[in-house]
Amino acid sequence: MKSLTKSHLAKCVTVAAGLGLVLAGTGSAQADPSGPPVYRPLAGVGSDTTQGVMNALAGDITVGGQKVLGSYNALGSATIATKDSADCQALARPNGSGAGRSALLNELNKGKGCLDFARSSSLNLAAATPGLTYVPFAVDGVTYAVSAGSSLPLDLTTADLHAIYSCDPGYVGTAPNYGIHPLLPQAGSGTRSFWLSVVGITEADVVANKYPCVSDTKGGKKIEEHDGRVLDTASLVPFSIAQYIAQSSNTIADIRGTAQLGNINGVPSVLLNTGAPATRDVYNVIPTSKVATSPWSDVFVGGTSQICQRSSLIKQYGFGVNTNCGDTSRTTG
Repeated sequence: MKSLTKSHLAKCVTVAAGLGLVLAGTGSAQADPSGPPVYRPLAGVGSDTTQGVMNALAGDITVGGQKVLGSYNALGSATIATKDSADCQALARPNGSGAGRSALLNELNKGKGCLDFARSSSLNLAAATPGLTYVPFAVDGVTYAVSAGSSLPLDLTTADLHAIYSCDPGYVGTAPNYGIHPLLPQAGSGTRSFWLSVVGITEADVVANKYPCVSDTKGGKKIEEHDGRVLDTASLVPFSIAQYIAQSSNTIADIRGTAQLGNINGVPSVLLNTGAPATRDVYNVIPTSKVATSPWSDVFVGGTSQICQRSSLIKQYGFGVNTNCGDTSRTTG
């Protein structure tokens, strides 16, 4: 079995390093839209990863003196009310990037105007009707987390991670008594789909239980993104670096537990996200037909859009600046 000694603890990430990227005095963003107007012209749902920063942007951005963004959390009450119309008063709350995309498409096809955008931490350009445009606004890094008492190393290579997540008996122990328990967030999570691409396994194989050491539940409950409390001394789980930074400063609720971020390929994790080995754009998904229509165009589209002008606020939530912020070239066709 491969040695699991902590041979590179000198490179261990620290909360203090992350705090250097976070501006003081932010406070926590509201969970769902709060204050006037109750119903906003642009209502959005989806990714847990970006909900904190989008909630903050919703509280800061105005068009014509009025707040226009309404961002609804991935978790909370079972239903949400997004517009004054009776048709929009009891929508099921979507949890995750995939669920947010599906909810947006469903509502667009109903034609009731209940949802106007979706938050997404992954890119999905599969055909969609109506067409969708994935508009990047920030950069995130993803790495793995282990508990503070874990014997798992804080330095792994992508090859190591592939071996762990593919249940290689030479690395994780003799099947079926695996010594390491790799975890995944719930199905539909953008972090899950991105992490699968990083470690080189597929969703289809996970669903087919090709990798029996991998689990997306703990204690019979689905594992939510960026919740370090699911970790024990034998497990690891993907974790957004932006989320870790924002949680460490209490910019958003701190649910890290004893989680520590590991380094991939020897690169320290809690650095500006654009320097992490596993980086990703994060997006707001809008109807392609609305790219040139206000308020979508004012808020999301182009480098001078309302969101792209707020790079300081974006960095406050642990994300890196995206040089392609506001780009509209990524469409579902």
